[in-house]
Amino acid sequence: MNTFSRPVKRVALIALLTLAAPSAFAQAFDAVRLVGDPAEKDRGSVGLAVIAGMAYQGADERRTLLLPGLDYQWRNGWFAGTRNGIGYNFGQQREVQYGLRITADFGRDESRSDALRGMGDIDPRPEIGAFLNYSLSREFSLTSSLRYGSGDNSKGMLIDLGAGYSTRLAAPWRLALGVGMTLANEEYMQSYFGVTTTQAATSGYAAYHPGFGLRDIRANAALSYQITPSIAISTTVSISSLQGDAKDSPLTRQTTSATGVLAVTYGF
Repeated sequence: MNTFSRPVKRVALIALLTLAAPSAFAQAFDAVRLVGDPAEKDRGSVGLAVIAGMAYQGADERRTLLLPGLDYQWRNGWFAGTRNGIGYNFGQQREVQYGLRITADFGRDESRSDALRGMGDIDPRPEIGAFLNYSLSREFSLTSSLRYGSGDNSKGMLIDLGAGYSTRLAAPWRLALGVGMTLANEEYMQSYFGVTTTQAATSGYAAYHPGFGLRDIRANAALSYQITPSIAISTTVSISSLQGDAKDSPLTRQTTSATGVLAVTYGF
C-alpha cells in the first residue's frame, strides 16, 4: 500500500464516524484548530462532551446533549474529525495553516421548538470550504474560514473570522480566550432566519426576507486541566449575540445566549 492511499482510507473511515453523529461539535466549524507543529507526528483524540446550549440559534429554550468526539490529524497534512471536518492543510510552518475542507451543516428540525411550528425542516447538507490561520506568536492567533453549501437550496455561505489567545497558567492548567464573528449570505439568512410566503401561511409569522450581513459576534473562554499526559478535562463557556437581520427575525426569541461545554478527551 503506498503512502498516499493509507491516509486517504483512514480519512474515509473517520469521515463515516464523524458524519454518523449529527453533533453540536458543528458549532466549532467556524475555525480549523490543529495542534502541534506540521509534520511532527500523527496524532488523534477521542472524547465525550456534555453541551448545554439552545434549541436553535435565536431560541429562548435550552437543550442539553451528550456527544462523542473524534479527531485525527496526519503529519502529511490530512485531518478529519468532529472539530474540524475533513480536509487538508497545505501549510508546512506552524505560523501559517491554510487549506481546503469539507464540513457539515446539520440543518434544523421543526420539532425542536414550538416557535418553529409551520417552518418545516432544514435538511442536513455537506459544505465545501477553505481556511487560513495565522499565528502571531505561540499565544496569539488569527483564524478565518469560508463554508458553502448549507440551507434549503444548498447555496448558503458563511465567512468566519476570529482571534484567540492561549496560555499555560501552571503545569497542568491552560487558559484560552477567543472572539469571533460570522457573516452570512442571503441564502443562508433566508433559510435560518427568514419566513417565506408559504411558511407565513402555516406558521403565523409575517413574511420576512433578510439579506447578506453580520449574523453574530461571539466571545468564549476555556479552561483545561491535564490529568495525565494523555487525559484532559476542559470546560468552555461561549456567549453569542445575534446581529442585524438575524437579530430582527421573527424567529429570534433571544438575541444573546450562552453555551457551556464540559469535555473529557484522551489523546493518542
